[in-house]
Amino acid sequence: MIAQAEAQDLLTVAGKTYSSRLLVGTGKYRDLEETRLCIEASGAEIVTVAVRRTNIGQNPDEPNLLDVIPPDRYTILPNTAGCYTAKDAIRTCKLARELLDGHDLVKLEVLGDEKTLYPDVTETLVAAEALVNDGFKVMVYTNDDPLIAARLEAMGCVAVMPLGAPIGSGLGIRNPYNIKMILENAKVPVLVDAGVGTASDATIAMELGCDGVLMNTAIAAAQNPLLMARAMKRAVESGRDAYRAGRMARKLYASASSPIDGTFF
Repeated sequence: MIAQAEAQDLLTVAGKTYSSRLLVGTGKYRDLEETRLCIEASGAEIVTVAVRRTNIGQNPDEPNLLDVIPPDRYTILPNTAGCYTAKDAIRTCKLARELLDGHDLVKLEVLGDEKTLYPDVTETLVAAEALVNDGFKVMVYTNDDPLIAARLEAMGCVAVMPLGAPIGSGLGIRNPYNIKMILENAKVPVLVDAGVGTASDATIAMELGCDGVLMNTAIAAAQNPLLMARAMKRAVESGRDAYRAGRMARKLYASASSPIDGTFF
């Protein structure tokens, strides 16, 4: 019965279903082989790629990332990492669509500054609207503001991806209450993007009810990336199971594990 329920509990993004709720990036690994091994160990089916930093065909004479994460096996999610204006982000998405034969699923991120890497919400809104109108299916990185998340969904973004903490910080989920508010109102998938540092952070995100978690540095910067990739896979699955199972109510006072009714004395 559990196996059947798990088979039916799929992540759906832009009309396509996935059994894994862990999405991973490809940056900061030692080499392409380590990238390949860690992605395999993570069980991820959606892999995000920084178009401006990674060769996915722009440079024919250099190693191509798609040789180790083939598009016929993974859903490639081009992202606009490193873009600080809507104009640059839009241009990057169009380049990705050209390189990937019309692929229209993208991850939009427009950053505010190099120190915090917080999203520039104003530029993000401009870029999201333009990309949606141009036929892109946009998964959007944003802050944990429920009102902005709702606006992005209303524009037509296919997934909203609030940060748990600054990109690459590893601080974990800093504001779970805002994430909960986003979840309460969203009708598209909500995935925590950025801030996860270790497996328990991913579990917390899933226990909140998030549809998935996207991460890169938490795996790539671990002392043993391959082992951490496996840990993250299990953490996301455990968090999802706990969310679906339903947490017991918190109580101020103790409650005996064994019922005392009917005892002899």
